[in-house]
Amino acid sequence: MTRKLARFLLAAMFIFSVAALAQTASADPALPAAPSAAGTTPDTTVATATGSKIGTINIEQAIFASNEGQRDFEALSKKLEPKQTELKSMNDEVESLKKQLSNQGEKLNEDSRGTLVKQVEEKQKRLERSVQDARDDAQSQQNEIAQRILQKMAPIIVKYAGDKGFGLIMDTSNPWPQGPVLWAGPSVDITKAIVDTYNAQSGVPAPARPVTTKPIGAGTRPAAPTGTTGKPTAPASGAKPATTNPPPK
Repeated sequence: MTRKLARFLLAAMFIFSVAALAQTASADPALPAAPSAAGTTPDTTVATATGSKIGTINIEQAIFASNEGQRDFEALSKKLEPKQTELKSMNDEVESLKKQLSNQGEKLNEDSRGTLVKQVEEKQKRLERSVQDARDDAQSQQNEIAQRILQKMAPIIVKYAGDKGFGLIMDTSNPWPQGPVLWAGPSVDITKAIVDTYNAQSGVPAPARPVTTKPIGAGTRPAAPTGTTGKPTAPASGAKPATTNPPPK
């Protein structure tokens, strides 16, 4: 898949609280709300648990590792390839003009040099706008995929936690100190179990060739579904890139 344009940040510092039937979230409105095991209108498909075990899950990894996630992110990557080619062409043109200005600038008269400088500046600005638009569009589409999968995966996580006697499931997508978990052993991680269960329920076959590049990095956070309505909240806006060069393939 396109390795760097198709990046997104699924890591969200949220906690699935089963025993307390409450959500623990940061005051930051960009962070998603955790699906609780029950709400004002209880969902009869979700098990209510009173367990005391604590488990962890890497939500980012679970979404991407699912057969559905691998299929849909790979398809999105192919869809974005023409835009990648266009941005590379624009970037090559800008770099060529910059090289021309560097090599010939001192030999040109004032008018010619001014015209070349203006041409470089205009094309550079156009490139920057195109790169930002492409990133925003990619992040939006990535977020839609992640949100759709998370919407269906969240009830599976809550039911699994209830069935296995977990009182708390914490997300480890963000490493500490950005995330809430300082350290956790593999014995409490339920990521693979959730992915296996999700794959079985989704009916989506495994990809012919495994997608090994995990989409990570700054991008859009998906909003987790709520426990009462089942509807996703609006996705947060993506982070602005620091570079003006188009993301490489």
